[in-house]
Amino acid sequence: MSAAYEVNFDGLVGPTHNYGGLAFGNLASASHSQAESNPQQAALQGLEKMKLLAGLGLRQAILPPHDRPHIETLRCLGFSGSDPDVLQQAARDAPGMLAAASSASSMWAANAATVSSSADTEDARVHFTPANLTSCFHRSIEPPTTCDLLRAIFADQSHFVVHDPLPPSPALGDEGAANHTRLCAHYGDPGLEVFTYGADEVAHQNGPRRYPVRQTLAASRAVARLHRIQPGRAIFLQQSAAAIDAGVFHHDVAAVGNQNVLFFHTGAFADYQAPAILRQRFTKHCGGELKLIAIEPNRLTLADAVATYLFNSQLVTLADRVGPAADAAQTAHREMALICPIQCQQHRGVAALLDEMVQGDSAIASVRYVDLQQSMQNGGGPACLRLRVVMTEAQIAAMHQGVIWTPSLHTRLQAWVERNYRDRLHPTDLTDPQLLNESRQALDELTSLLGLGSLYGFQRAG
Repeated sequence: MSAAYEVNFDGLVGPTHNYGGLAFGNLASASHSQAESNPQQAALQGLEKMKLLAGLGLRQAILPPHDRPHIETLRCLGFSGSDPDVLQQAARDAPGMLAAASSASSMWAANAATVSSSADTEDARVHFTPANLTSCFHRSIEPPTTCDLLRAIFADQSHFVVHDPLPPSPALGDEGAANHTRLCAHYGDPGLEVFTYGADEVAHQNGPRRYPVRQTLAASRAVARLHRIQPGRAIFLQQSAAAIDAGVFHHDVAAVGNQNVLFFHTGAFADYQAPAILRQRFTKHCGGELKLIAIEPNRLTLADAVATYLFNSQLVTLADRVGPAADAAQTAHREMALICPIQCQQHRGVAALLDEMVQGDSAIASVRYVDLQQSMQNGGGPACLRLRVVMTEAQIAAMHQGVIWTPSLHTRLQAWVERNYRDRLHPTDLTDPQLLNESRQALDELTSLLGLGSLYGFQRAG
């Protein structure tokens, strides 16, 4: 077993954070559509979550936001002239396209890519496949920048492989790590890579009726092949149609796994026996026992799970407190913590459930609550904001160091946000050319601060 750590790469909220209501099937996004947002508060809330995780001894890093409004996309749609002209034309003739090109949705880094640990891959490298995000137009804009960003951070090809996204077809809809979970005994051990999907290649007679599926089985299988996952270590499970229709647009809204623990709603999977199947596969391929924490509908409805985002919490191991060579007794007492949105604390039933879990014989030893109100109102909780990357010390040393969280970087990022972000933004403000200028100035400063060079198209064009 090699020493390895889970590094959380959190998406930094962008300057155009707004409530456009663009994601059909995302109930929080729809319910806050056209409300006024606070980009500055959103970014600072995200930074505070990173600080909390780092303070718990976890490895933390940052993914910068994408450039928005994305003028290149609007020009591809036929709008022309100066950049302010493009904004005005789009606002007049296609306001929905302007909203899509202005979305700050890249903040939800769980959708950035699917990641496979080097312990699971045949070539012993960490593999990334940026999600194509074909289900929503505003997100389908993201893959090119995501590729550039991941290749800038993980440039050392002796340790990392960043694949191209899958072809942008509905048959290959890929939503990234929001539909992927890695289970293992220790982070450095070979694990079980669990891909969840909403539809297979066959017309889904028993599929959801209210909301569309976003992840296909064909896409999940393609990613597993690209990542050269070792035989027997990839498993494919279907989401419940009822869960999707209840607002579980990504599987991570109904289940979260970490190492040898799976915390889930029993309505999450199409096959009620899926958790038992996972447990059998875990014993065969990982050794030991997979601990299942199942929440039944009579204890928590899917509707309340979606409203509170209980399962979109981060389930983390305070790994740095126990070395990878710890004996069995130490390992048995390793702590896991659940990082929950404050909506869980405010919901009487969920708060009671969590108290019982912590006080009882649960694998989860503690719960921390975080205020992510700005993100939550657009449908993204703690788990949405981070991309998990398991790496060895050598791999961590080989990645770009400028994005690794430190107290000093945190202080500089706070000041950067307070200096560059508006404290209120209405969707109608997206036509303001000054917002475009502010956003570009902020991102230009950020890439310098993080040492990433000319990452964005507007920088290269300039």
